[in-house]
Amino acid sequence: MPSPKAKNPGRGGGSPVFGSSNGRYEFMSLTKPLNRSSPPPHLLQRQGSDPNTARLRASESPTRRRGSSSSTGSGQGMAEEDGIRINPSFIRVALSSLLAIDLWLSKRLGVCACEDSSWGSVRPLMKLIEISGHGIPWLAGTAYCLYKSDSAAGQEVMLNLFMGLLLDVVLVAIVKAVVRRRRPAHNRMDMFATFSVDRYSFPSGHATRAAMCGRFLLAHLVLAAPLRVLVLLWAVLVGLSRVMLGRHNVTDVMFGFWMGYCQYNLVEMAWLSPQTLQGLLGQLI
Repeated sequence: MPSPKAKNPGRGGGSPVFGSSNGRYEFMSLTKPLNRSSPPPHLLQRQGSDPNTARLRASESPTRRRGSSSSTGSGQGMAEEDGIRINPSFIRVALSSLLAIDLWLSKRLGVCACEDSSWGSVRPLMKLIEISGHGIPWLAGTAYCLYKSDSAAGQEVMLNLFMGLLLDVVLVAIVKAVVRRRRPAHNRMDMFATFSVDRYSFPSGHATRAAMCGRFLLAHLVLAAPLRVLVLLWAVLVGLSRVMLGRHNVTDVMFGFWMGYCQYNLVEMAWLSPQTLQGLLGQLI
């Protein structure tokens, strides 16, 4: 005789029949809510014991491993990209720090920028040194010496010095026009014979001219030891006067010294003799 519980499963405080396996009924407790989104337990058991499902999982595992390795590789690539992005920012921070130090040091050394500065009484002397390194006196004096020279050796030396001074003016004007760095804020624009590019400060034309002319004079003029020391002292004072008068920052003068030192090498490479110059002029005329 069939059991009455099998015919009417809703009685006796049991829950409705959810499924059967091997002729036995499986009941669920009324205290647990029915989760209709999840598959029945006997189906979960069958899926776990199904060999086809196991083979599918085994076939999917290499793909998953490859996917995980590729994701790891992409993560490493992103980390490398982050590392590459850090370097330019570090360089910018370093340059900003150096620029701040340069501005601070230049302001501290500008002790002759005004008459009421701490060293304002030395300002006339610094302005005299400033004029001694200006381009116009050097060009005019070199041209006069070239005109008055009687020896071929003297004319050759003065000719190349004049060409070096012209090269210095052109190169400094080009660099100033490209960089366009403003002069220090504490500078007074009362300089001697300024031009349009002279409102920019990088590099210092006085420093380039002092370095180039000082090296030229020491190499091509026979000078006694005291005079050689005076030439070096003059070049250093010209660069120092640019900072003390507030005309330039420290980096402007330092780069100007290096640039003038290299300009002398260009003059030596393109050395002209009077005969060579006459030949070039004859071809042009």
